[in-house]
Amino acid sequence: MKAASRVALVGNPNTGKSTLFNALAGMHVRTGNYAGVTIEKKIGRCDLGSSTADDAIASDHDACVVDLVDLPGTYSLAPRSPDELVAVEVLTGDVESEPPIDVIVCVVNATVLQRNLFLVSQVLELGKPTIVALNMIDTAEARGLAIDVDQLSKNLGVPVVCTSASRRTGIDALKSAIRAELDRIERDRVDGEPVKTIERDRPLPSEFYEVCNELRGELITRACTNDSLASRTPWESVLPDQYLIERMLLDRGGEAERRAVRRLGAAVLPAISASREKLATLVGDPVDMECSARYSWAAQSLKQVVSTKLAKPRNATDWLDAILTHRVAGLVCFFATMFLIFQCIYSFSSYPMDAIEFCTGAVSDLVASIVPPGMLQSLLVDGVIAGVGGVLIFLPQIALLFFFLALLEDCGYMSRAAFLVDRVMTLFGLSGKSFLPMMSSFACAVPGVMATRVIENRRDRFATIMVAPLMSCSARLPVYLLLIGAFIPSASYVGGLLSTQALVLMAMYLVGVGVAIPVAWLLKRTLLRGEVAPFVLELPEYKVPSARVILARVWEASKAFVVRAGTMIFAASIVIWFAGFWPGDHTRQFEIEREIERLETLQASAAPVSTAQAEQSEASAVTEPGMDEISATLETLRAEHRVLSATLLENSVLGRVGHVIEPVVKPLGWDWRIGVGAVASFPAREVIIATLGTIYSLGGEVDEEDDSLMAALRASKWPDGSPVFTVPVALSVMVFFALCAQCVSTLLVIKRETNSWFWPVLSFSYMTVLAYIGAFVTYQVGVRFF
Repeated sequence: MKAASRVALVGNPNTGKSTLFNALAGMHVRTGNYAGVTIEKKIGRCDLGSSTADDAIASDHDACVVDLVDLPGTYSLAPRSPDELVAVEVLTGDVESEPPIDVIVCVVNATVLQRNLFLVSQVLELGKPTIVALNMIDTAEARGLAIDVDQLSKNLGVPVVCTSASRRTGIDALKSAIRAELDRIERDRVDGEPVKTIERDRPLPSEFYEVCNELRGELITRACTNDSLASRTPWESVLPDQYLIERMLLDRGGEAERRAVRRLGAAVLPAISASREKLATLVGDPVDMECSARYSWAAQSLKQVVSTKLAKPRNATDWLDAILTHRVAGLVCFFATMFLIFQCIYSFSSYPMDAIEFCTGAVSDLVASIVPPGMLQSLLVDGVIAGVGGVLIFLPQIALLFFFLALLEDCGYMSRAAFLVDRVMTLFGLSGKSFLPMMSSFACAVPGVMATRVIENRRDRFATIMVAPLMSCSARLPVYLLLIGAFIPSASYVGGLLSTQALVLMAMYLVGVGVAIPVAWLLKRTLLRGEVAPFVLELPEYKVPSARVILARVWEASKAFVVRAGTMIFAASIVIWFAGFWPGDHTRQFEIEREIERLETLQASAAPVSTAQAEQSEASAVTEPGMDEISATLETLRAEHRVLSATLLENSVLGRVGHVIEPVVKPLGWDWRIGVGAVASFPAREVIIATLGTIYSLGGEVDEEDDSLMAALRASKWPDGSPVFTVPVALSVMVFFALCAQCVSTLLVIKRETNSWFWPVLSFSYMTVLAYIGAFVTYQVGVRFF
């Protein structure tokens, strides 16, 4: 069977490229990462329909379905990082694991055509069959712009198709154009092979291309004289593509230059430097030369193409930007918008989360009623169902966050928000686009990490991912509430407007923010150090968001989380369950559970179910003393079950780890029970509440407002009779939880987003060290005051 042809979509951000991709591919989309890098690979299938060529050709060319490849939005094809280099290599066909691209569709914004032609000029230099999709043509016409499409096609030398992706117009014409290009490729084959490159007019000065050819000859000479390279078959495979040789000269210290050094050795650097010096002598600074030449080419290409029918009025975008990008009013609107979003996420997500929790509980009860108490029931209920529930519980927050992100991006506000906060974020090494992911991490770090996808710059994105878990998420709140309620005195100031408990709670939220600033600064100057990427941002026109586009993005984000991150979170939950279960003889525990279940069933069958029955029950209660005995027996069994569960947990792998680490956590003021709570809460911070309930023989159903748990914590003693929990210990535990990466979901999502285990391991390591130091300092300082 013949492989499907591949069509790549490239374009500037905010050109509607992804919307066009979805319009072409429908729901037949799969996402992933290119091997070894974080750049996202989104591939969809598109049915091009019937052929536009003659029947003879159509019969030979049977590929009416093509693979669409959606590359990330970019303003140029100048790779500054390994990720960006992969995008260029996909277009040049230089990725060994990827089939070559047959046709490139370059999506441009019709309202800002001249600026977008900068990228078009670079795409055309690749020498691939290319189609220009003139997207947002309806908006351009509404603004009085008239574009002579035929003349533009003639000037560029490639087909030009008008589209409006959000309105699904021009899609069939674009499919026909792609099909026609594929048919033309079939006709132009030489000896059965397609023409590798197409000669087109080159926008840069001829001297530049002459120097590039000389450099290529120099690289060939060096490769032939290098024994290790010359022995490779074919040895030409070590040479960069012609386009990348051009980028080696234009981008000083860029990824194209670094890759040449990796492949050919550092000996090529003198040749590159010599070529740059010669180029500077001939045409001046290469960067200035490229910008000037490409924009001149763009202006020349638009001659007799664009005309304005109407005098440009002050449109809605101008009016809105006067307010929304204002230095003061814009910030007020921005913070109001952010507050509204997070309030909605916090409020609205609670309903589906409660529903998921209810369903998880119902399924657990159902399984428990079918499977008798034992290891299998524990595995299914405490491992499998709890693991699945632990994955799905995040889904409402993620779906809502991506709904609002898609809404802001599709209406055009996201770029304004990044522009407004960029100055503040730049102070500690991040860009304005880092703000929203960090803010969303206050609700949950999982969607916060996923929201960093809006940041194009790899270093900024990774730095944001590394500090996002430091924001105090909602999972930390139960820990704060329990310990503040139990140990922080309730004193009021300023007429009752301020209280010590509220101040401590606010301080816990500020700890993460205060630590994130120096961490981000440090990362940008060490591991993520590099050339500062220019903050190039195009402010698109405001428009009415497309419901189809928004729902498609929410669906993709939700599916990606459940299918990929969810499977890893589920597996980790099973491992943690096993560590808390094994080793240990649970026979008596299961016997008690079976007896509790039998007595509860007996008690339930005797309970009144209606008012009339209640009245009858009151009359018969005196004659049924057995009910009291059942209740008393149940209390006795539950107490024994709690003690037994605590003992089994203490003797499990988790419990033994707690005893092993006690010398390590003792400087923090902790005993082994707090250590076990910290270890057991690795999957999710809120687990410590149930763990403490089990350790203190109160059962795992306690919550942060449980008076018996607070009383048990206050009554906990060291062997010498001194209390374990004091104000310094409570503060130490809270600071540890504020800074530690105790959330396997977040770590696994970091792995998913960075496509590497290095970053989640680094995140866990540095946050654990920070948490330990923070808790140690808090306790040691605290004991001197309390």
